[in-house]
Amino acid sequence: MKVVVQRSKNSSVSINNKIVGEIDKGLVVLVGFTDGDTIKDIDYIVRKIVNLRIFDDENGVMNKSILDVGGSILSISQFTLYADTKKGNRPSYIKAMNGSDATKLYDIFNEKLREYVNVETGVFGADMLVSISNDGPITIIVESGD
Repeated sequence: MKVVVQRSKNSSVSINNKIVGEIDKGLVVLVGFTDGDTIKDIDYIVRKIVNLRIFDDENGVMNKSILDVGGSILSISQFTLYADTKKGNRPSYIKAMNGSDATKLYDIFNEKLREYVNVETGVFGADMLVSISNDGPITIIVESGD
């Protein structure tokens, strides 16, 4: 399991020019799954995301988590995180989990995040337009098994 976490001032996701998910201060999380990912991987990533100290404290030091600042998460499914670009110019997505299994894990992932913070989402497999106001910019990549 791999996620890209971006600190955000405000972000949204639209499908067919209609906003389906929107947050103010918080995190945008792009999430991808690969074969072999389990609930254990989800639990690890969720704990890591909600405890990442990437928000500024009163001294301007990144010392606070999303739990400390009361932010929200915009979670976007992103199978392209498992693109393999070693051969040729067309990425291979063979390492990405099949859609049926990935959808189930994505739903579980979002429910587990909701135990801690407000979560908005896109629609798994849809053609989405994601607008991210990356604050900092702060971008962190987290993988299970690290």
